[in-house]
Amino acid sequence: METVLSGLRAAAESTRLRLLALCALGDLTVSDLVRILGISQPRVSRHLKVMCEAGLLERVREGAWVFYRLAPRGVGAGVARSIVALLPEEDPDLVLDRTRLAAIREERGAKAAAYFRANADQWDDLRGLHGSDGPVEDALVALFADRGMGDALDIGTGTGRILELLAPHVERCVGVDQSREMLAVARANLEREDVRNAHVRQGDMYALPFAGEAFDGVVIHQVLHFAEHPTSVIAEAARVLRPGGRLAIVDLAPHEREELREQHNHRRLGFPGDEISGWCAGAGLKVRDVLDLPGPALTVRVWVAERPRIPDGAKLSNESLKRVAKAMPLLPIDQGSSQP
Repeated sequence: METVLSGLRAAAESTRLRLLALCALGDLTVSDLVRILGISQPRVSRHLKVMCEAGLLERVREGAWVFYRLAPRGVGAGVARSIVALLPEEDPDLVLDRTRLAAIREERGAKAAAYFRANADQWDDLRGLHGSDGPVEDALVALFADRGMGDALDIGTGTGRILELLAPHVERCVGVDQSREMLAVARANLEREDVRNAHVRQGDMYALPFAGEAFDGVVIHQVLHFAEHPTSVIAEAARVLRPGGRLAIVDLAPHEREELREQHNHRRLGFPGDEISGWCAGAGLKVRDVLDLPGPALTVRVWVAERPRIPDGAKLSNESLKRVAKAMPLLPIDQGSSQP
């Protein structure tokens, strides 16, 4: 009872309610919140401190940055979500806050896009900052070579290197990237290597241009640390994965190389193992293995998750789902590609 009362007291102020609503939309720094609310940094920090102590918010340090978000668990987390659910979306202050947040995210997106454009033809060299790609590539091949997969998807394909690796082990594979410059590089690389069963297309990793259950395997290689909403990327990967399909996530373990954020636009300085495992579980996936591949300065981490198979009996007993499936067949994977 006291925890609930403490949470209610901590949130019982208009600025704190606005902060709570914003933190429900994703990880935000004090600087982000100062820009949105237009109040001083000490005031914002004080409000955040009170709500963290009440268990409404979680404070996560990454190098020189600190992110705030709704607490993921506990009584305070339930109180925070209940309060946010009661806030009227049409409130003028909340509408203005969301508009300013959207502007900040658009600014970040433009900065990331400019970064990718500037580095499209040397992206593989930049990936060398993580150490040799050999062990990671060997691990990915081992994960997919024994599966006899039909269709595979590479989210954030970049130069198309992952497609080159997967192509010999699948019937066909597709790479998605939002950067037209990167797609041009990937196409050139696939043509140079005479890879016939792979193609790339422009697409948003938050809204993949494919029907559900379209792929037997999905790879997210060194992408999540750029993502504003990594949970949404994983959820989309789970959506397009067939039952029994496998997801491989390759990213960095937590580190303090601040220059990667400053010079290479990394949004996150690595991920704890249980964080991504939790996100996978939330998307209905079961993490089978977590593999660490230490490099000279950074550790690359590989998460292997699978979408559980639906028992045959469950399929047969649900006739309504079978009728819907017949009435709405899956879209074909190959729907054309965007030419840069």
